This record gives sequence, C-alpha cells and structure tokens, in this order.
Amino acid sequence: MLSVDLLLFICLAYVVLLFAVAFLVDRRARQGLLPWLRSPLIYTLSISVYCTSWTFYGAVGSAARNGLEFVTIYLGPTLVFIGWWWLLRKLVRIGRVHRITSIADLISSRYGKSSSLAVLVTLMSVIAITPYIALQLQSVTRSYQIVAGEADGAATAFWIAAGMALFTILFGTRNLDANERHHGVVAAIALEAIVKLVALIAVGIFAVYGLAGGWKEIFADVPLEVIYGGESVFSLRWVALTFLSATAIICLPRQFQVTVVENVEERHLSTASWAFPLYLFGMSLFVMPIAIAGLKFLPAGANPDLFVLTLPLNQGRQDLALLAFLGGFSSAASMVIVAAIAVSTMLSNHIVMPIALQFLSSRQEVSGDVRSLLLTTRRISIAFILGLGFLYFRLSGGSDALAAIGLIAFAGVAQFLPSLLGGIFWRGATRTGALAGLSAGFLLWAYTLFLPSFGSDFPQVTALLEQGPWGIAELRPRALLGLQMEDPLIHALVWSLGLNSLLFLIVSGFSGVRPLERLQGALFVDVFRSAGGETPRFIRGTATSEDLFVLAQRILGRDPARALFDEMARSEGATGQLPPPSDAVIARLERELSGSVGAASAHAMVSRIAGREMVSISELIDIADETQRLIETSRQLSIKSSELERAARQLREANERLRTLDARKDEFLSQVSHELRTPMTSIRSFSEILLGQEEVTAEEKERFVAIIHEESLRLTRLLDEILDISRLEAGTLQLPLGPVDPSGAITSAMATVSGLARKNKVEMRCDPLPEGLLVQANEDRLRQVLINLLSNAVKYNHAEAPEILVRAQLRGEALTIDVVDNGGGVDRKEAGAVFEKFTRGSRAWLDQGAGLGLPISRAIMRTMGGDLTVEFGPKGSTFFRVRLAIAEAAGRPKAAAGE
Repeated sequence: MLSVDLLLFICLAYVVLLFAVAFLVDRRARQGLLPWLRSPLIYTLSISVYCTSWTFYGAVGSAARNGLEFVTIYLGPTLVFIGWWWLLRKLVRIGRVHRITSIADLISSRYGKSSSLAVLVTLMSVIAITPYIALQLQSVTRSYQIVAGEADGAATAFWIAAGMALFTILFGTRNLDANERHHGVVAAIALEAIVKLVALIAVGIFAVYGLAGGWKEIFADVPLEVIYGGESVFSLRWVALTFLSATAIICLPRQFQVTVVENVEERHLSTASWAFPLYLFGMSLFVMPIAIAGLKFLPAGANPDLFVLTLPLNQGRQDLALLAFLGGFSSAASMVIVAAIAVSTMLSNHIVMPIALQFLSSRQEVSGDVRSLLLTTRRISIAFILGLGFLYFRLSGGSDALAAIGLIAFAGVAQFLPSLLGGIFWRGATRTGALAGLSAGFLLWAYTLFLPSFGSDFPQVTALLEQGPWGIAELRPRALLGLQMEDPLIHALVWSLGLNSLLFLIVSGFSGVRPLERLQGALFVDVFRSAGGETPRFIRGTATSEDLFVLAQRILGRDPARALFDEMARSEGATGQLPPPSDAVIARLERELSGSVGAASAHAMVSRIAGREMVSISELIDIADETQRLIETSRQLSIKSSELERAARQLREANERLRTLDARKDEFLSQVSHELRTPMTSIRSFSEILLGQEEVTAEEKERFVAIIHEESLRLTRLLDEILDISRLEAGTLQLPLGPVDPSGAITSAMATVSGLARKNKVEMRCDPLPEGLLVQANEDRLRQVLINLLSNAVKYNHAEAPEILVRAQLRGEALTIDVVDNGGGVDRKEAGAVFEKFTRGSRAWLDQGAGLGLPISRAIMRTMGGDLTVEFGPKGSTFFRVRLAIAEAAGRPKAAAGE
C-alpha cells in the first residue's frame, strides 16, 4: 500500500498540473498565441473522453467475465469514425452554421426551435448521465481505497466530486457563448487522454512481459471459454452492444460536446476518422492480457474490475499502481468535466432561460444582466449535476449494480437517435413525431432497463420484476407483454428504441409540418448547399435598432455587443451608428444569440423584441418552395452544363476523326494512283517501243510482250483487290456460306504456298485439327485468306531457320486458326495499323506489295461472321489469328488440346 500522505500529495500535484495547463492554455488562447490548439491531434485526443473509468477499469472486468465481448465497446465507435464519418461531418457543419450548443439545442432547433423538445432532451440527458457520474465517483473512490488502504468512501467521493465541480466551474464557464471553445478544458482532456493510454499500456506490458514472459506465454493454457466468455462471438448481444456503442459516440452529450461543439475546423474530422480508431486500438490492446494475468496471478475472488490496480500492487509495483490510479482518475475526471459542461449548458439554456424570459420585460435593462444570470446558472447547474451523481452514489451504497450503468446510459441516450438522424436526413420529420418517439422510448427505457437496475437495493423493485405492477405478469419490466428474452438489455432495446422509431415515423407521416419546421428541415437536410451558412429570416421585425442593441448587451455584454453591432453597421453601410433593423440584422443577431442561450431561447427573445409579428404561413411556404425550386434549377443547370461539356467533347472527337479520315482518303487516293501508275507506265513504255520505228529483235519483242502481259495481270489484280475491298466495306459483296472442312482449306493453302516456301527454305507444319469439325464459311475465300497469311509469313520471315506453324483450337462456339512464325512477327507499335489500306510494315522492303492483302482478308473474315486479329503471345511474340463460327449442322466434336 502507498502512504496516504504520498498519494494525496501526488493526486494534488496532478490536479494542480491540470489546473495549470487549463489556465495557461486558456489564457494564451485568448491572446492567439497557441496555434497548435487547432491541431487535429488535440481534437482527436479530446474525443477520447469516450474512454471513461468504466472503459479503463470495466473493460478488463468485462473481459475476465465475458471474454471478447468487451471489444464491442470499441468496435462501435471505430465503425462510425471509419465508415460513417460523413455523418459526423454533417453534424459538425450544422453545429457551425446554426451555432448549436448541445444535442438538445440541435434537436429542438431542427424541429421549429421547439422549447418543449429542448426541455425533454435535457431532462433525459440529466437522468441518463447522473448514474454514469456516480459510476465515475465509485471507480475513483474504490481505486483510491485499493491503493491507499481503507478510507471513508463517502468522504472521498465527496471531495472528488467537489474538486471536479470546482475545475469545471473555473474553466468550463468562463464564456457564455458555448461556441467559444473551452481551450483550457480541451487541453487538459488531451493531457488526460495521454496519461490514461500510457497507464493502461504500461500495466499491459507489465502483465505480458513482466509476469507471463511474452505474448505466447500469456495465452498459454487459457481455456477457450475464458476467451469467448461462454458466449457465441457475433451473437445478438454482440450486435446490440456494437450498435449501442456506435450510437453513444454520436448521442452522448459529452461526445456531442467534444465532437461537434468543440470542433475548431471541419477538416480535423478526416484525421480523427483514422486517428481515433487507432487510439481505441491502443486502449483495447492489453485488455484481454491484463484480464488473463489477473485470473492467473491474483487470488481467487479478486474483483476483476480492479485488476488494473491490484495486479501491480500484488507484485509490489507501487509505482505502476500509482500510474494506473492516475490513468483511472484521468478517465473519470475528463468524462465528468465534459458531461457537466454539456448538461449544465442544456439546463441553463432550455430550462432556466425560458423561465427567466417571463421576467425579462418587467426588469430594468442592465448591460450583461442576462449574461450574469446564465453564467451563474451554469455554475450552479454544474454543482447540481455533480451533487446528483454523489447522491446517487450514496443511495446505491456503491453497489455492484453500478457496473452495468454504462450500458444502461448508452441505451438511454440511444433514444435520441431516430429524431437526430430523421431530422438531418428527412424533410418530413415533425416536432410531434419527435416528441412522441422520444417520450415513448424514454419511458420504456426507464421502465424496462433503468428501474430494474435498482432491484438488488430496493425490495419493491424486486417484487415488481417478479410479479409485475398490481400482480399483472404481462407488465413485468423484463417480460413486457409476455415477450421474455434471455438478455434484459436486448429486451429493453427492442421495446424502447423500436417503439421510439415506429412512433417517430408514423406520427411524422400523419402530422402536418409547420412552416418553421419546413424551413429548418430544409436548412438542416441541405446544410452543405446553404449559401454562406446564413439562416433565413423567420420574423418580420418591428423592433428598433436600440431595442435590439439593448437585448444584445444584456446577453453578450457591452463590449461584445458593441463589436457585433459595429460590424453589422459596416456591412449595412451605416458606419458610426446603429445598423437599421433589417431582416439581415435581426437574423444575424438571432444567430449570434443562439450560441449563448440556445436556438429556442434566442428565437423567443428576438420574437418578443420584434413584436411577435410572424411571416404568414403562405409566405413561408412560398419561401420554402422558392428555395426548393432554386435548388432544383441549380441542379438542372449543373446537369445541362455537364451534358454540354460532354457534347462538346464528342464533337471535338468527331472532328478529329473526320480530319483523320480526310487525311486517309487523300493518302488512299495517292496510293491508288501510285500503284496504278507503276504498271501503266511499264505497259505504255514497252508498247511505244514495239509500235515505234526502232528495230527490235525477236528475243526482245518476246521479252517486252511478256512484261506487258505480267504488268497487265498485276494491274488487273490490283483493280480486283480495290473492287473487292470497296464492296466488302460497303457490305454489297454477298458470299455464299456453308459448312466447310477447315482441314481441307488449310491443306490446300499450304500446298499453294509450298513452292514459295521451298524457294525461301521455310519449313511449314500444321498441328492436327479436331476430327469431323465443320465451320461456317466460303471455301474459296477462306483459302484466299489463309494463302495471304501464309505467303506473308514466308516472304517476311528473316530467321536463320525459318519455320511456320498452323494450329487450330476450339474456343467455346468458335474455331481459331493461328498462323505463327519465328521471324519476329508484327511490331507491337505497328499492330494497330496493319489492317489499314496501303499500309505496310517495317519489313516492306522484302517484297513488292500494295498493302491491301490484310485489309481484304479481315473484311472477308468479318463478312463470313468471323474475324482476323493480331495476337500477342509470351515474350512479346505476335501472330495472326483467324476466328470462325462452328457450323450448326456439324454438331460439337471433341475439344482439341488447349481448349
């Protein structure tokens, strides 16, 4: 055990350090000297307020009792930040645009700035958060008793609560405007986040390497039931716990405070989307090893919830136990401080302020009087909230029932989810639907889950659980209407959240949307489309500038009000005097005041000053309809603009193709004229010699006539080729098709080319073809194509030992015939152009040709329903492939090898 005096000194020093950090950061932030406060790392660490003492101590206890079930508490927030961070981004944008101060303010503002909704959400938050604060007091008190020995638990809890209240009052209520970030508090929470992470990892390393000897040894001889806790992984309870933890990271008042209200820059969410899950991974990494080490090395009956402390103490490591104590204290303190700030803001804005509004008009206006009232109220509210937590701790006697209060609180705040999500994604959501859903869900949560948590402390509750009210068994809290589930948490969640969602949807569907709700709904749902984030006017003002200035002074104070009105005067072109009470001025004032007193109270106060003259329903509907039409028109213009850009791009591409085709046409004509002129020149020259007066010998005459005949044949072939390709491309050449034996066509073509092959010393061979196979083709034209491919392969093969291989394979419902040679094939760069008319490759010097053979061959194959392509094999080799359809009458033969 540590000395009580030493422990008190260290605790006091740690508290003084937190006070000093908060004070210095708050002071220097006001001077603009700490730009690092805008760091996404500080923002991410502040979100770690999610990891309370229930997570720090209770996760190990849960792992010891239920195995891996503790993972769900970390898995839910991880899924939200990784997969649904866009939802958090929308909440942050709404909070920034509408100067939202709390989750109650957001829900009430969305549904027509309803004060009744704000009060309901505030009361639900207070009830759900009170036992959670008691849990933090209990964890710190028990850990103090473990480290320092037996002490008066009540006195310890009281002084801890008093210290936390003092810190929160000093640094959480320095500003009235909740949108002015609590930089000192956030910095202190970031420091505590580091302390609790380091403490838990230190204890984990000690358990794994100091006691067990390594990761392998810590899990040695551990039964599977200890790992899985006797519960099937990914069971219904796993799903429920993951859902609750995911909901809590959005709906817990303290999480909404740090994630939305304290957010400095929206882009910090992108960093938090991976950094916060990484932090949770660090917090969860050693939970199971610590639990296993506690079960192995601590005496039987040791409290698993305190393994983090008792494990190092049992081994004589007081220094490590002290670090663990500070980690648990940090976890509890950060939660209590932020929760108290959030809930006190809701209490002052939505309960105290509406009451104060009833007396404002009867009092003499004093600069800052409302400001002073609200600041005082928030400080009293903080003390009240901490007092409620302490009272709950005393009434429960610090019983083990508090151990499950974390999940109970999660289920309580989960009731906000339908109204919250429906409000920011569904225009048709109404205030009536939200009230019905929240009321029913909260009552069922309190009856089926919150009330039964007192069963071990109050006999009346035990009787209610066993017999039901007035002896009606169908109304038992854990078997409502006879629906009894093995897990009370799932039973309560199904009833409360199920009825909540159902009533919200049904009542919203059947209730009318008020004009103000319609406008607020459009602003929230389309928050990313809002121009400049300005809120449209809801009030037709009849107030004077002096009345508005007095109202601003009473809430903001003299200097802030003067600065605000000077800025508005400059924007209105009224420098040196108060701005005129225009719609824009009144809207801006309401928006600024909402950051201090909440949207509902600000709306009520400005409405009172402005004479309560509201815009008519028809005018509001017209405004909403016009807004929607503008949004739709903007969307249509964006679509049309995209279509025009696409059409312009297609036009440019078509223009480029036309220019290419025109160039090819000129090239084609040039090539045709050149190819025709060459034989014509020879025919003319030798004809003139024969017709001239020159004497020629009989031998010369015979040679000249032979040349004229050969050139005439060449000219005829060229004209036939041009005619063929023109008719083939135009589709006017009709080829009679029928079943053809491809083996015969290949054999005939190879025989025709054999003489040329022998002359060029090229070896030709053919792999066996499938027997009995017929293809749909024209035999003469197929032979023409094969002869062209084979002759090209012979003429352009420059290998030392030239070879040509013809192989045929079945590929689905087609036969492919490949002509492969070892002479280098077609260059990959030239492959796309070899089928263009009059195009010849880099080896054209080896033979005189017009460059029409391959284009004609491809056109013939496509006319026959097949194709001719260049294929690329391994190691960059290329070959030509003929593809033919199998004749239907032939049936399907046995597949060739390689099919």
